[in-house]
Amino acid sequence: MHLVCHSAMKRSGMKNPFYYYSIISGFFALLRMTKYELLFPTRIDSFNSRSNKNFRQGYSQEPIRFITFIKNHLRIIANMNAEKKLDFQHDVIERSREIPVLVDFWAEWCAPCRMLAPLLEKLAASNTGRWELVKIDTEEHQDIAANFKVRSIPNVKLFVDGVVIDEFSGALPEYQLQEWLKKAVPSPYEKDIEAAMNCMLQGEPSKAAVLLEGVLHKEPENLQVISLLARVYLFSHTEEALRLSAFLEHEPQYASLSETIRTIGRLITQDPSIFEEDPVKIEYLEAISKLRQEDFDGALERFIGVLKENRYYDDDGSRKACIAIFRFLGEEHEITMKHRRSFDRAF
Repeated sequence: MHLVCHSAMKRSGMKNPFYYYSIISGFFALLRMTKYELLFPTRIDSFNSRSNKNFRQGYSQEPIRFITFIKNHLRIIANMNAEKKLDFQHDVIERSREIPVLVDFWAEWCAPCRMLAPLLEKLAASNTGRWELVKIDTEEHQDIAANFKVRSIPNVKLFVDGVVIDEFSGALPEYQLQEWLKKAVPSPYEKDIEAAMNCMLQGEPSKAAVLLEGVLHKEPENLQVISLLARVYLFSHTEEALRLSAFLEHEPQYASLSETIRTIGRLITQDPSIFEEDPVKIEYLEAISKLRQEDFDGALERFIGVLKENRYYDDDGSRKACIAIFRFLGEEHEITMKHRRSFDRAF
């Protein structure tokens, strides 16, 4: 019996076979004692109450049947382990070119690893087709752990196109793990998003909107798509852009864009009659008109003019408008670079 267990473990490739051998030997010893207790019970009265001879014979055979079950189960485990031997190049590097692969570096002795593992497995099951989970025992694969600079465990690395694009260490609670995955795992519709961004650069917002709307329909919580669509809609469907920007307000990566869209959106949808009378009002309304037409050069020129004359008009509106336009265009944009110095001198 012991030889069967040892042989099964040897075929499975498990480490420290004598360690497992001693544990299972003790387990079978316990079963033998249990069998002895069943054959010669100390509570004669309870055993004799089952006077049926056939019942007693069947009852005494239960440990033997259980031992047979354990032996067969060990053979199955051995075959499963043999079939699932890790091929890192194939299972992680090459596979990550087809679908993101999340690698969990763990060890059996690591308590936080045992806390994190069920969460990862649960999320992997609910994200089938989005990403895959591969678990790597750092004790068994020390070379792989060393190559990827795993210094503490649990360590989770996200592989895309054969390289690590993000990672974390430690056992995260489920809600933090979900948030990390939401931001780290690229969308399966990445090509559509890239195509939409190219359309935006080429001045084709309508085509970009169609592509982004298609992705958003499939992934309604994709923050990157929401941010791009808010930018596309800002001057054509301003109310919708403002609605989308609300989803970005509390996201650190997109909070600045959300504020930019709200600032510009308020200006271009504002009723001109609400602005108080002032010598700079006409120039301020001209700046807003230019902004509405996406003439950022003309808008900045006039907002800076108002800034020089009356900085605090419309609750510091010119300064806020200039900063919003700079952010919307980007610091490296030629119009931003043209007006940035005169904006700074206006103070």
